[in-house]
Amino acid sequence: MSGSRTVHLIGICGTAMASLAGLLREKGLAVTGSDAAAYPPMSDQLAAMGIPVMEPYAAANLDGEPELVVVGNAISRGNPEVERVLNERMRFTSMAEILRQEFLETRETLVVAGTHGKTTTTSMLAWIYQTAAGLKAGLEPSFLIGGVAENFATSYQLRSTSRFVLEGDEYDTAFFDKGPKFLHYFPLRLILTSVEFDHADIYADLEQVKTAFKRLVNLVPGRGRIVAWDGSANVTECVARAFCPVERYGFTEGADWQIRNLRFEAGRSRWQVWHEGALWAELEMGVAGEHNVLNATAAAALAAGDGVPVEAVQAGLKSFLSVKRRLEVKAQVAGITVIDDFAHHPTAIRETLKALRQAWPGQRLWAVLEPRSNTLRRNVFKREVAEALAGADRVLMAGVFQMERIPVEERLHPEEVVALVNEAGVPAKLLADVDAIVRELTAEARAGDVIAILSNGGFGGIYQKLPAALEARAAEVAG
Repeated sequence: MSGSRTVHLIGICGTAMASLAGLLREKGLAVTGSDAAAYPPMSDQLAAMGIPVMEPYAAANLDGEPELVVVGNAISRGNPEVERVLNERMRFTSMAEILRQEFLETRETLVVAGTHGKTTTTSMLAWIYQTAAGLKAGLEPSFLIGGVAENFATSYQLRSTSRFVLEGDEYDTAFFDKGPKFLHYFPLRLILTSVEFDHADIYADLEQVKTAFKRLVNLVPGRGRIVAWDGSANVTECVARAFCPVERYGFTEGADWQIRNLRFEAGRSRWQVWHEGALWAELEMGVAGEHNVLNATAAAALAAGDGVPVEAVQAGLKSFLSVKRRLEVKAQVAGITVIDDFAHHPTAIRETLKALRQAWPGQRLWAVLEPRSNTLRRNVFKREVAEALAGADRVLMAGVFQMERIPVEERLHPEEVVALVNEAGVPAKLLADVDAIVRELTAEARAGDVIAILSNGGFGGIYQKLPAALEARAAEVAG
């Protein structure tokens, strides 16, 4: 597709879909889209691009008769636009497939995949290449990230250079294509950060998840390269039959890219990377957490093997700012720090709380969880969630998001999680709604506290309501 041809995206406010919209717009296509409701941060990004969002979904949204319709993976049969597309035999495709056809076939694709860390690692990798472009021609990347990278203030970029840095999502592609999106991307180079059971709505068990990642590994050509975490037996199994060189990164003695002398001090993470028995680089960044050090080392290893100068890797990580909704400071009011993190899995919760302990040592830590992801809403990780939350000093838990959509026999019961956290010696409460959570925090939080809000959605507006309530309390005390 080229020129003034028209494309309509159903579900355009999803992160990947909004990013695709931007790429298509930059390629010269006329883009429209629809969603149930426009919501930030992607609604803001679309508005800045001048791409209209029609809401809610309606058959009339297709009256402009676009030449191609892209159906988001959250869209199901019964959607009025999907029904019109099928009834009138309009041309349609998925986000992953049009991305492959329009942008990836003529480029070297660098894919970051894994249950955890892929958005942050993709952002780090893209920023390293962007930094390297100032030292070595031809390295400025195109990219698509499942979040807004703060260094770029966007989730996508299109350049004429050969490298395309891409987050590889293991979630399904569309209602008509139930395979993982990343099987459309055919990576030349691949980072594999982790492999755990997740997405309980589409994968029956861990074996099915591992099969998906093994198929991704099988797509990397012999001249390609895989950089894989060395701290997981699941990852080891998934890369065991790769047809290309595999390099491992992590803390073990046998790691090809070994992390040594890690320390967290004065808001900085600092560590050494040793390669082939010798010190390769001293690295630092202003992002907390052992998991982020692993992410950064993976990005560094892949870039170094692609000819990126070590000084560009160092400069890129040193100036890396993070990603929206990953350990993002949303507000600081009366000495209370409010953090937003896209927690979707018990491992992510555990690592987030661990990172916050490292960044704010000695301060009281609240964990406020909304079970919203398709995995957390199900009763598959009850004990693991409780164990992760016990890493906080105080825990508040909301009810299961849209619990009526989860069969009763599969549904998580938050009261059971709260009971387990209390049994572990950490005070925990289940509260009826967001307003009750805000009231509790406004009454109990004190200067020096760090409040981690853990959700992969809007959480009933808590990100606006809580700072406003804390400011009102501070004003009342001051008055």
